[in-house]
Amino acid sequence: MSINHIPVKTLIVALLFFGLRSNAATVDTALTYSAAMHKNIKAVVVKPDDYSTSKKFPTVYLLHGAGGKYSDWVTNVPDKQTVQKLADLYDIIVVCPDGNVTSWYFDSPVDPAYKYETYISSELVTYIDSHYATIKDRSKRAITGLSMGGHGALYLAFRHQDVFGACGSMSGGVDLTPFPDNWDLAKRLGKYSEYPKRWEENSVINMIYLLTPDKLAITFDCGSSDFFYQVNKNLHEALLEHNIPHDFTVRPGAHTWEYWGNSINYQMLFFSRFFKK
Repeated sequence: MSINHIPVKTLIVALLFFGLRSNAATVDTALTYSAAMHKNIKAVVVKPDDYSTSKKFPTVYLLHGAGGKYSDWVTNVPDKQTVQKLADLYDIIVVCPDGNVTSWYFDSPVDPAYKYETYISSELVTYIDSHYATIKDRSKRAITGLSMGGHGALYLAFRHQDVFGACGSMSGGVDLTPFPDNWDLAKRLGKYSEYPKRWEENSVINMIYLLTPDKLAITFDCGSSDFFYQVNKNLHEALLEHNIPHDFTVRPGAHTWEYWGNSINYQMLFFSRFFKK
């Protein structure tokens, strides 16, 4: 489909309700263990105000960007209560894992200490489903993130459609190949000049072949002044070419927390609609 915008009226009603409810979400810091990497890894877990083990909740996994950490989404957004309020509003559990600064959320073919695809898609999901009152089904599990995390969310969802039913990206680095000297990518994949196939195979834009129409609910957006704008536009056009339904939105903005703090509202509304189907 073409560029899609969530109806303004719908968002206004949601945000009005959002403002009327008292924010009572709780924020846990979970210490999880990765057998694949032989280490403990922290994750923020945001539980909605009516959380109870007698009720089951959908889950959204929310990934940070390069240079960031697990706590970014509850400390760096201009309104630091944004994620908590959204957890309350949509009655969901939000999980913010640690991606170790520049993991790019895949299993590195170069460094065995970086197996973040295995960690998030298997180990972390298993831990969360075992320790929290989640609905253990792909139809009630989504993943999104910003920048590196936007790449990671689409990467993980495309490759693990049995785990995630919906996915999103905000300002995502959805094609790695234009950036051979940035964000420690060469440390994770080897130099682009020596291993171009690795870079291409690990870029989201080259994973569309994994998709079938309507199997995944997909939403992604990017600011018109963002350095990742062109690669996101290219992904949108490639999805159109392959007849893969998706929402793609362009808004004014750059690669900033101000942009992501706004974008997350639309992404959570998209996931809430998916969970209610």
